[in-house]
Amino acid sequence: MTGQFPQLIVAPIILPLIVGALLLFFDDRERRLKTSLAILSVLAQLAIGLTLLFRVHWSDDATALVYLLGNWPAPIAINLIADRLSSIMLVLGSLLAIPALVFATARWDKAGPHFHSMFQFMLVGINGAFLTGDLFNLFVFFEVMLAASYGLVLHGSGPARVKAGLHYIAINLAASLVFLIGIAMVFGATGSLNMAEISMRAAELEGFATPGLHVGLSMLGLAFLVKAAMWPLGNWLVPAYSASAGPVAAIMAILSKVGIYALIRLSLLVPAEGEVFGSLVIFIGGAATLVFASIGLLATQSIRTATAYLVMVSSGTILATLGLSEPASTTGALYYLVTSTLATGALFLLAELLERDQDPWSAMLSVTMEAFGENSQFVDPEEEVGRPMPQAAAVLGAGFGILAMVLIGLPPLAGFLAKFAILHSVIGPGAEAMSEAVTMRLGLAALLIFSGLTALIALSRAGIRTFWAPVEPFMPRVSIVEVAPVLFLLVVIVLLSVYAGPAVDLMAATANDLHIPNGYLDAVLGAERVPPYAGGAE
Repeated sequence: MTGQFPQLIVAPIILPLIVGALLLFFDDRERRLKTSLAILSVLAQLAIGLTLLFRVHWSDDATALVYLLGNWPAPIAINLIADRLSSIMLVLGSLLAIPALVFATARWDKAGPHFHSMFQFMLVGINGAFLTGDLFNLFVFFEVMLAASYGLVLHGSGPARVKAGLHYIAINLAASLVFLIGIAMVFGATGSLNMAEISMRAAELEGFATPGLHVGLSMLGLAFLVKAAMWPLGNWLVPAYSASAGPVAAIMAILSKVGIYALIRLSLLVPAEGEVFGSLVIFIGGAATLVFASIGLLATQSIRTATAYLVMVSSGTILATLGLSEPASTTGALYYLVTSTLATGALFLLAELLERDQDPWSAMLSVTMEAFGENSQFVDPEEEVGRPMPQAAAVLGAGFGILAMVLIGLPPLAGFLAKFAILHSVIGPGAEAMSEAVTMRLGLAALLIFSGLTALIALSRAGIRTFWAPVEPFMPRVSIVEVAPVLFLLVVIVLLSVYAGPAVDLMAATANDLHIPNGYLDAVLGAERVPPYAGGAE
């Protein structure tokens, strides 16, 4: 272990695991107790994530922290690493989990059993994927995350949700098989699963080991791109996200970013030359995803479905920008990743409030009598939705307008600043004038403008139809428990806009760490075991 408070690194994994298991012992009638424990858990995870981020970025001796599980040295150790990127993602996941969980307490946690446990277990997988330093445990945490997400996607029942959920499960199981085969090939080529050790050994490979490593990395990249929803591998995303309950879709906005995180981490670490492994394929796939999602955005009439397409727009933008393999563009991509994830998560919550009366899933919230019997404690959530409030339309309208500005990329909010940072790195005066990359740069700039234009048309049309010219009088039924999470995310987005300078500085330092991973490699490979007894020697 290295650094101060290294035990904090394992806390974001252990805490939701213990809480999720503990909640299984309580009957669902003890809803208030289960809700309190679940919310305290995600609040603690946010505090831990912020502490780790301060430690690895703002402290005087800012370095990556390494925790050796089992106290074995590298490369044998199963290690957890907290650096700038993993800490940012931990904080981002917690910032989404808190409002999603609070929103769910208004109705969705009553629509089926063990909602809070599944939610906590999904956080175990998300946090573990961000922190792990070896490929096999990355696979394990991916599977924990996905297993919990399978239950959450199906939460609330209904034929449409089951159909979309089974499609989602089948695609991700196939991707997991490819993931496992890729791990086996990388291990066969390098003899290690530790990502830092693989990076060091990649430059020393000879004979068939080098193409074997590249094929293994390509299979891993394929699995990550499926989970990142790159077209044509991501056609599962829109049906699954648009069919899911509002708070489930909100927290799942970060699931595609877990795939992008794994791709960023591995492609910039192996081979360790500052270039993205498979950068051309990633750029082309990201550009194709942007085009597909933008067209889908224009074609849909539902705010919920439009939000799912906006998640794909976000993935496509990040992937295409990552394909340029430059620290400046990676800085903008990371800032955009944080902003777009928060905005799409908030819009999923808002979409449920706006489309509740027309929502086909809401009529299916009650769990069937065949499943739970006549004395089921799961009541119809429609009875506890809230009451019509004329002023709620103004609040929801203002929230929708702010989120639309962020996702379109209009000034002065963080969405505009993130896209401007990407465009400045691509075609600005500081852009590197490499002749072979001119087409990619101009193409990305055009696609960014095109995706913003399609988002402007689609979201303007949705806003007019919902608020200005509704077919029927718009009188939303909401409660403060449902509005407060949306307002919380809006405040976070506004703060990201106001403090854009420090946020971009953090992203720039993170991008520099990724493209020059010496600090990461030194921290992992130089991590030392602690003596078996306090004050003693081995």
